[in-house]
Amino acid sequence: MTIASKILAAAAATLSLAALAQAPAGYPADYAQLVAAANKEGKVVIYSALDTKAAQPLIKDFNAVYPGIKVEYNDMNSTEMYNRYIAEVAAGQGGADVMWSSAMDLQVKLVDEGKAMAYRSPEAAKLPSWAVYKDQAYGTTYEPAVFIYNKRLVAQDEVPSTHDDFVKLITAKADKFKGKVTTYDIEKSGVGFMFVVQDTKYFPRMKELEKGFGATSYKVYSSTGNMLEKVSSGEHLLGYNVLGSYALVRAKKDPGLGVVLPKDYTLVLSRVIFIGRQAKNPSAAKVWVDYVLSQRGQKMIGGEVELFAIRDDVDAEYTAKKLNQQLGANVKPIPVSSEIVEYLEPKKRLEFLSAWKAALGAGK
Repeated sequence: MTIASKILAAAAATLSLAALAQAPAGYPADYAQLVAAANKEGKVVIYSALDTKAAQPLIKDFNAVYPGIKVEYNDMNSTEMYNRYIAEVAAGQGGADVMWSSAMDLQVKLVDEGKAMAYRSPEAAKLPSWAVYKDQAYGTTYEPAVFIYNKRLVAQDEVPSTHDDFVKLITAKADKFKGKVTTYDIEKSGVGFMFVVQDTKYFPRMKELEKGFGATSYKVYSSTGNMLEKVSSGEHLLGYNVLGSYALVRAKKDPGLGVVLPKDYTLVLSRVIFIGRQAKNPSAAKVWVDYVLSQRGQKMIGGEVELFAIRDDVDAEYTAKKLNQQLGANVKPIPVSSEIVEYLEPKKRLEFLSAWKAALGAGK
């Protein structure tokens, strides 16, 4: 063997050992080959509804484990993300390797339309059964829908603890809350639309709530950050169905912001992740998905990323286990399943939005 061939053989052995070192305990014996293929691809392209700043700890830790895989992270509004993805797929571009969104129903719709790659993650068995869909899509977080209020301007005896309380408050005190109630713009926010569709399953007085929104000339936004900012400042006084993962973190640092986990029922969202069927970097995409679902990735999600980890075997500040202990039977996780896409059918969606607007108008 020549010196050159010995050097090449040694380099290959080193790379093989490095790949083996990156195969987590309990994973399939050939997982090192997947990591080697991912390193050869060199990058993973992610479309996500979680903003880049919030995702940085996760990206940094992934790079510490897999330095050979560059993360190209693109954050956007959930509806924008969906529209961009379907346009790219239709054009044969396949821009995203991984889709990771809080609009669970839109994600499931894409899976049902054949736009996801089948991949059974080695971590799948560690997830709740409702968070695994067709071995293609996985729930990754456990985030409650909450009420928020301005602590300085809403009296303690006014703070709603249930959905009934919320209706009674804005109905009885429509003058005080005129222009002061906020929620998601359900025409522009995929998350907002999904939440109110789920509300119709659990809250019999939904029409009265909609009328109350109309009576107070409620204000809508497509981002959680806007609602948190405006309620904190006092421009608005109450927020409905706000993403609790963001609200609870903000409230820890903001003495003016109050957060309520509704006592009658609390909806729980799980950001859904899947690999694009046309992914240009499928091996790297699989490694990213496995990392996000792993105990290490989940610890980051429930810790530095400040979302809620979905796995029960994770010790972090924000976890499903802690939330379940706090809420008990009143917690209502939204399943990653075909049942949540019913109202995305164009005719049904239009009818739902028309009924929503009619109820708002009836309240004015």
